[in-house]
This record gives sequence, C-alpha cells and structure tokens, in this order.
Amino acid sequence: MAIRLYEAYTPSTRNRATLRFGETTKSKPHKRLTCRKISRNGRNNTGIITSRHRGGGHKRLYRKIDFQRDKLNIAGRVASVEYDPNRNAFICLVNYVDGERRYVLHARGLGVGNIVISGPDASISTGNALPLTKMPLGTTIHNIELKSGRGGQSVRAAGTMAKVVAKEGRLATLRLPSNEIRLISRNCLASVGRVGNVDINNEGLGKAGSKRWLGKRPEVRGSAMNPVDHPHGGGEGKTSIGRKKPATPWGHVALGKRSRRGGGSSNPLILRRRKGY
Repeated sequence: MAIRLYEAYTPSTRNRATLRFGETTKSKPHKRLTCRKISRNGRNNTGIITSRHRGGGHKRLYRKIDFQRDKLNIAGRVASVEYDPNRNAFICLVNYVDGERRYVLHARGLGVGNIVISGPDASISTGNALPLTKMPLGTTIHNIELKSGRGGQSVRAAGTMAKVVAKEGRLATLRLPSNEIRLISRNCLASVGRVGNVDINNEGLGKAGSKRWLGKRPEVRGSAMNPVDHPHGGGEGKTSIGRKKPATPWGHVALGKRSRRGGGSSNPLILRRRKGY
C-alpha cells in the first residue's frame, strides 16, 4: 500500500504521512457483525486509572473477527476489504457458500473474489487456515493459536508474520516476529501468509491532535514532575534523576530488568527468548 506524503502547508503537515487505503474496497461495515464498544479510558470497575495515557478519541464500532476459523471445509469468497478502527490491520468480509458471513484478518495479497477455506485438507495458499501439522517447513503464517480451539492469539498485527522452522513429535517450532523461537502444538490452527497493511510503520501522524483522535493522552517525562509524582522528579533546574538506574512511577527498575514472570506454564516451550525478556 502506498503512503501519501504532504507538503509543509502547515506545521502539522510538515512531517505527516498517511495511508492511501488503496487496498480497501468498502467504507461501511456489515451491520450484523458489529457491536458497540464502551470506552473504559484506562479505568477499572471502581473508576481508578490502571492504564495511564488513555482516554478520548473517536467513537468506534467493534467488528466481530473470526479468529478461530472453525468453519471447516466450507469455502468462502472475499467480498470486501475494510478498515478496522480497532486494529492496525485490515479485515476481509467473507461470504461462505452456506450463506454465513464472517470477518477475518486481511492477508497480504488477498483480494476481492479470492476463495478462502479452513481445514486440514485446505491448500497452502494465502488466507487459508490449516493445522501446523499440515504446514510445510518455511511456510509464512499469522493468526496462530497457542492452544487448540482457543482461536488465534499471536501474530495478528499489521505486517507481521511467523515461520514454521521445524516439526518434531507433537510440537512445531516457530520463529515469531520478535525472533523468539517457541514450541506450539501441531494441532493448533494458523492462517497462511503475512498480515496486510505492511506500510503502517511508515505512517507519520504529524501533530499531537492525531494521537488524541486515536485515544492516546499525553505522556510527561518523570524528570519534569514533582517528587511526589515520580522518583525522577524534583530538583533545581535541569538535574539528573538522582538514581543509579531509571525507575517507574512506582519505584521499580525501568530499563534493563527482565519483566517476564517466572514459573509460567509456557516457559518450557520457549527455546529462545526475545531480547530483554
């Protein structure tokens, strides 16, 4: 997908670069596959902020995505490629031969009129979903299940992909986008291909207001705060943080410390961790 660059008509367009949405074919979603989405603004059930820098943004309709791909051995035709405000990847509306319609993640190269199918006997073509046991080595995949039947939970962001490295026994070895090497059951489903909208990383918002439209609130440096608000705060003028290592607002080590919890059930399945974890 192409990127539209702007001339410096205003300060906000000087560094702005937006997607042209050339792959999308429809603007309004299928009404029966949508539901309302309530904005929590980073607050829990008691109204306390548990995730900072969230709030505002444009109102959204949630699109119900078929991550499970459990409609086995029934062919479907891609009717449209649509924008989804809830994720950075595009989605496809699939019309199945039995009359049902579902949304699936858009794979790169998948267009209107293409046929997709899910099942162990499906061909190795873009958009099809198969168990890992049926995938040849080196296959590019996305929307991967971590437990059989739970639905795709990994490799769903725009432009991401994983590869089947090896298969031995009841487990398959995958290389994830973070370069982590991980074992997953061969019975888990995955979709063939790479997630579309690969140019999302080249997008430039251009101004702070564009970030607010996405529901992101400003972040403030800890050194610019008062001591009561952050461990880095306080001091006269521009001073150092006053600590050996940077800290979070709650006093924990911020940089360089591994944050993954020990004793996780999936730890033995990770052959090589991603950097820093």
